[in-house]
Amino acid sequence: MPQDARSDLQKIFSHNREWAARQLRADPNFFEKLAHAQVPEFLWIGCSDSRVPANEIIGLPAGEVFVHRNVANLISLTDFNCLSVIQYAVEILRIRHIIVCGHYGCGGVNASMDEVDIGLVNNWLSPIAELFEIHRASLAGLPAGSDAGDKLCELNVITQVRNLCRSAPVRGAWHKGQQLAVHGLIYGLQDGILHDLNVNIVSSAMAEAVCHMGIERILATPGRVVD
Repeated sequence: MPQDARSDLQKIFSHNREWAARQLRADPNFFEKLAHAQVPEFLWIGCSDSRVPANEIIGLPAGEVFVHRNVANLISLTDFNCLSVIQYAVEILRIRHIIVCGHYGCGGVNASMDEVDIGLVNNWLSPIAELFEIHRASLAGLPAGSDAGDKLCELNVITQVRNLCRSAPVRGAWHKGQQLAVHGLIYGLQDGILHDLNVNIVSSAMAEAVCHMGIERILATPGRVVD
């Protein structure tokens, strides 16, 4: 292994030992309890962006958040990786909340809007490119000073919430009367604040209407919808 690579890896091991020691100082039984079982109440579906770490943003320790991340926080009904995470979280872990979290300044969203060629990932981002085309005229008509990228980030979150609510594991849970809520949130890289997009759904019956109203609210609001 090259020396630079070995040095970088040693930093990770050093940080890991320091982190483990801090946990034990705070709670000598931390790892014993963690190894016994995980009982998270939340599933977080977010972007792979390194600046958006799920546990740190919401201030919850290891074991309390089940996490799935991908480029631009997409939820596809043909993505069996994502669907498997959702099914396991809902049916096995019996989580009570699913958070779909995007973030302002998302590189995947901006690349889709600007039609930047970034290789294979363009295929993955094609649903966002299609979303942009659907709302191109509305985004072009925003007042001066508005950021169309911010708007598309918000629209993307709500679109993924709608996809999630259409998924078999979520629909099945609601059909059986399982307590489960879906939430659409967005994170500000500039200030570290998490915002509620007011798309909070607890049943199949309300999902489509809530998502439709959320999209309409975003398009009718100058600037960021959460400002």
